[in-house]
Amino acid sequence: MKEGRLPKRQYTGEFKVEAVRLAASVGGHEAARRLGVPVATVGNWSRRGVGTPAATSGAPVPGEAPARRPVSELEAEHSRLRRELADAKLDVEILRKATAYFARGSR
Repeated sequence: MKEGRLPKRQYTGEFKVEAVRLAASVGGHEAARRLGVPVATVGNWSRRGVGTPAATSGAPVPGEAPARRPVSELEAEHSRLRRELADAKLDVEILRKATAYFARGSR
């Protein structure tokens, strides 16, 4: 294991709820320092709404994307255009190298 990395730990729901409450009262960095938990972990719990009625009932939390969602038409077009752009850049690079190769031969 790399130095400075903590082993993966599992926390109880009760601990998470109390950590979020503490973070709300004293701030995320201070709460993380007091509890010995990474700041990002406390922030993730806060963003997910751990301990809120919506989070405990299984209902989706407002502002949080669902775990799996279908690819929309815009996302599909976006990925198609990215591939097309990458292909065009490759074509330009090949033509640039070919031009340089043939220009060298004519000198």
